[in-house]
Amino acid sequence: MDKSWREKTIYILKKLLQMVIVLILLSTIVFVIARLCPGDPLKAYYGDGAEHMSQVQREAAREKLGLDDSMPVQYGRWAAHLFDGDLGLSYKYKQPVTEVIGKVWVNTLILGGVSYVLTFGLAILLGLFCALREDSLLDRIICKVGVISGSVPSFFLALLLILVFAVNLKLLPVSGAYSYGSGGSFFDRAYHLVLPTAVMVLEHLWYYAYMVRNKLSQETREDYVLLCKAEGISRRKILCRHCLRNIMPSMLVIMAISVPHILGGTYVVETVFSYPGLGTLSFEAAMYQDYNMLMALCLLTGAVVLVFNLLAQIVSEFIDPRMRLVKNVKEAA
Repeated sequence: MDKSWREKTIYILKKLLQMVIVLILLSTIVFVIARLCPGDPLKAYYGDGAEHMSQVQREAAREKLGLDDSMPVQYGRWAAHLFDGDLGLSYKYKQPVTEVIGKVWVNTLILGGVSYVLTFGLAILLGLFCALREDSLLDRIICKVGVISGSVPSFFLALLLILVFAVNLKLLPVSGAYSYGSGGSFFDRAYHLVLPTAVMVLEHLWYYAYMVRNKLSQETREDYVLLCKAEGISRRKILCRHCLRNIMPSMLVIMAISVPHILGGTYVVETVFSYPGLGTLSFEAAMYQDYNMLMALCLLTGAVVLVFNLLAQIVSEFIDPRMRLVKNVKEAA
């Protein structure tokens, strides 16, 4: 095996080992915090009937669910089942956690994926538009409006859009992923995605557009741009053909890092719109102390964050020669 590829393999294996350690620590912290929180998980499993149980019945129910054991024993049992692919039983849904997650994870993936593509597609176009008109009145207005709109909390923006487009104008649905009885057709799903996607895009668009705009503006200060200007090449061609291409390696890294950021943003939006996804499941798991569901979702979210952070590091070294150059210089020193 080539030396460079051997070093890359060792580097990736080290990062994977770090990911495993972090996930173990994450699962331990979530496990302890969840069980120390006030509340009664029996109510999630038995509903209102838990309030009418006698002490003997409550003890029998806790023993059935394994809640009487010490926390180390409960964690060890959960970890042992995890390696077998068993994430336990959901107290609220009375079904295996894997089955419950399997029914809704696609909805989160659709909402997050559409929002991700629209956010970065529009951010590049808007950033390029502002860079072409740098320091103009229109550029300043767009930047100021972007800063203000990007500072509005997503839940407030969601409620505002619901009030305008769903309650007052009655143009768009207020909740759900599709209409009951429609079978989840493409157009019906798209119809229900309009408001949640709009909130997601408006929440993140201006931040990344402003980043693209600043990177392009900084790139125009490079020497090769002065040479292009001396040759009579227009600013539009310089930005579109040269500057935009040169900032894309760093933007690809940012796009990889931002995957968990944007997908994580769906959790709040899903809760507000009663959208059946992982965000709604997380909210319900925390509210009803559905320990097994909460552990699975936290582990899944943590894994997504770590995987895409690792991917961003790998991409930055593979596609940006400057990263390899800096690494080689440090090793030589």
